[in-house]
Amino acid sequence: MIYINRIIENGASFIKRISPLFVFLLFIFELSAQESPNISTKVDTTFIKIGEQVQWTVTVDIDSTDFVIFPEGQTFSPLETVEAFATDTTRKKDRLTLQKIYALTQFDSGAYKLPSQRIDINGTGFMTDSMLINVATIPVDTLNQKMYDIKPLINVEKSNYDFWTYLLIGLLILSILGGLLYWFVFRKKPLTEEEKVALLPPYDRALLELKRLENSKYLIQDEYKQYYSELTTIVRSYLEEDAHVTALESTTGQLIEKLELLKDAGELKLDDDTIKQFQQILQTADLVKFAKNKPSTTVAEQDRKLVEQIVEKTHEALPEPTEEELLEQAEYQEELERRAKKKKIKIAIISTIAVILIGITIAGVKFGFGYMKDTVLGHPTKELLEGEWIRSSYGFPPIQLETPQVLIRQKIKLPAEAKAAIADIQAFQYASPIGLFNIGTTSITLTQQDVEPDFEKTIEQILSNFESQGAKNIITKQEEFSTISGVKGLKVYGSGQFIAPGAKELMEGEYTVLLFGGKGFQQYIILTWLEDDNYAQEIVDRILASVEVKTEL
Repeated sequence: MIYINRIIENGASFIKRISPLFVFLLFIFELSAQESPNISTKVDTTFIKIGEQVQWTVTVDIDSTDFVIFPEGQTFSPLETVEAFATDTTRKKDRLTLQKIYALTQFDSGAYKLPSQRIDINGTGFMTDSMLINVATIPVDTLNQKMYDIKPLINVEKSNYDFWTYLLIGLLILSILGGLLYWFVFRKKPLTEEEKVALLPPYDRALLELKRLENSKYLIQDEYKQYYSELTTIVRSYLEEDAHVTALESTTGQLIEKLELLKDAGELKLDDDTIKQFQQILQTADLVKFAKNKPSTTVAEQDRKLVEQIVEKTHEALPEPTEEELLEQAEYQEELERRAKKKKIKIAIISTIAVILIGITIAGVKFGFGYMKDTVLGHPTKELLEGEWIRSSYGFPPIQLETPQVLIRQKIKLPAEAKAAIADIQAFQYASPIGLFNIGTTSITLTQQDVEPDFEKTIEQILSNFESQGAKNIITKQEEFSTISGVKGLKVYGSGQFIAPGAKELMEGEYTVLLFGGKGFQQYIILTWLEDDNYAQEIVDRILASVEVKTEL
């Protein structure tokens, strides 16, 4: 009895100790229950005509710290999403009310189930209620409005818009290159003062340079070395060009000796006084340049005048050029012009090739050299990938997908043994004339509406058709596949060796088959392409991401 009393006393003490914690936990539980998200949905109407819109509104009441993700994209199949409006947010104390409206439509009559949508709140998914939407046809007055049969498909000439676009871009680039070459290479540029002086005859150029030296500030700034350097360079250059004396590389003694030899030979009619004056000027210049001698300003100016007289006397002493010499000079000038022109053309060609190579290298690094080659030379699946895509529904039950070309209805002739099990079969296909790229859809309605489709038998039949067309070494894999709206199906894929149209040898290829179905019907999509065709792989990925099917008849 004492033991029991102690247990009761200890239990009471324990309850007193935990009671505050118990009350706190109850408070937290009650608070969390109060703050649980609340989701509600509604539609403005459940009955529309073909092409009209129904607005589906979802309202979420959450705490201000919660994170919500609404459905995105075409998740309302078989209904199509026309527009998802911006989320409207209303705050009340620490609670938020989020409201999002979706505009949905359908272009076929019938009763359609608006599927349950997933709304993520803090990583937890909450499913909305599904609804039934009735789409009525538009009544047609067949008495006043005649009925016409469906027109057959017609071939439409392929648009040359891309060709003309690339042609204009190419012409624009060539025009820019031509303009740059003309401006920097072929254009006759205005001559600078130095170039104009360089084109003057040696005698005129020497007098002009001596005049500039007279107007210089060398003597005022006490720069005698620079003054005499230019003075002797002017006269030496003149003698080398006009008198054909190697004066620039000769010392003072050597130059005077050469002039005396020319005088004695009768090729240069200069008097002894002129040669002596010239020798004195050169010796003064040597003292200024090498011995840092500094003559008076008057002497420096007088030396310049004497050099000018020497140039004039030398010019007068030179014999007149013969006709042969004049002809040689003319031919020499023409040869110089031809060389200059060839040099310009060579520079232009090298510059053009360099620009093209640089452009090709940059584009190759950025886009890939294989992509550039396919762009210039063309590639069938690349043109499909970059062309205008079409989204359409094929067959019944409908298969909806996006493809680079419209699939063409195929005429299927059922064998006698299959007619008993198949009520209707509708097939559509696009087959590339070059390569192995193919897209095909098939919708089958069974005669018995309560029979489930046999996927394994269908797969065996498809693989058997591959082999009958020459395919070998087929490898098969399977996995589950889900469309955007969550419809489950079977994906069969793999590789093998196939025969492409017009080819004699087997090529390495890949294939993918998607199978869907339910009671009374079956649908499947077949894709084949070359193994190393990256553009085809991108096309296949885009098609698979766009597949939608209806799972109800």
